[in-house]
Amino acid sequence: MRRRTIYCLLLALLPLLSSCIREEEFSNTPQGNFETLWKIIDEQYCFLDYKQIDWDAIHDKYQPLITPGMSNDGLFEILGNMLAELKDGHVNLYSSSNMARYWDWYLDYPRNYNESIIERNYLGRDYRIAAGAKYTILDDNIGYVSYESFSAGIGNGNLDEILSYLSVCNGLIIDVRNNGGGDLTNATRFAARFTNEKVLTGYIQHKTGKGHNDFSDPTPIYLEPSNSIRWQKKVAVLTNRHSYSATNDFVNSMRYLPNVILVGDKTGGGSGLPFSSELPNGWGVRFSASPHLDAEKQHIEFGIDPTKKVDMSKEDEDNGVDTIIEEARRLLKVN
Repeated sequence: MRRRTIYCLLLALLPLLSSCIREEEFSNTPQGNFETLWKIIDEQYCFLDYKQIDWDAIHDKYQPLITPGMSNDGLFEILGNMLAELKDGHVNLYSSSNMARYWDWYLDYPRNYNESIIERNYLGRDYRIAAGAKYTILDDNIGYVSYESFSAGIGNGNLDEILSYLSVCNGLIIDVRNNGGGDLTNATRFAARFTNEKVLTGYIQHKTGKGHNDFSDPTPIYLEPSNSIRWQKKVAVLTNRHSYSATNDFVNSMRYLPNVILVGDKTGGGSGLPFSSELPNGWGVRFSASPHLDAEKQHIEFGIDPTKKVDMSKEDEDNGVDTIIEEARRLLKVN
């Protein structure tokens, strides 16, 4: 009799339970897609409090712009503008015809990079290419490596060959300007060639609930030394505002190593580990979900300052000279 009573109670509660579940879902309408996107960011984006963003106020700002019969293009524009309030290059909205993105994190800064000058006056005609790295020996016996994207895979065999070739050099320049990121594994594999011991380089946290500050305790991140060829001399890492995401992580790791200096501009940041979700109409959304902190447990979302701040000089550019490379060469020669 008791089991029958419990069974009847469960049957009576089922409509209520299913109703609660349906209330968490939104329909494929302009309003439903808006509310879904707002809710995803509200519950899962990891920098709302750190960036002091009033997400409720953002809802009130954009919700009145949503109308029942609006076009997909109009809806996409409004949702993209709402996401731009996060000021995060890891936040995107994807439809079959467009991708909303925030680029002001680097467009508002000096470019500090000129591919033509590097190709003509530093790499020259006979530079080497190994996977994603271009490398050569400059005329003052300083090694130069340009790594333009960590999406370009680089293996341990590539790194062995590069470092062996450059071993005669008195110092090494690693140019990651305009490297917008890519595969974190490549960044870590590269950085591991510049340390002889295990080094604490930061921490990572994960969301544990829907609240803006619901995070796990910070989990330490260590850089382990490579088991193969490792560089033992001075290194200058060149950065600009387009050094982003996995490149930001690479620069963060390198700055904790004793023989490394950072030269150029502040990196672009982008320290949140991206996660993806979907709206009722099938549009995809990507956002930062897990914050990466430095070894002092400070955020690096807005970028990492260089050891030596240097901007490109227009006069130098006009004369085919890269101001940042030249300053790095000078610093590597200082005892």
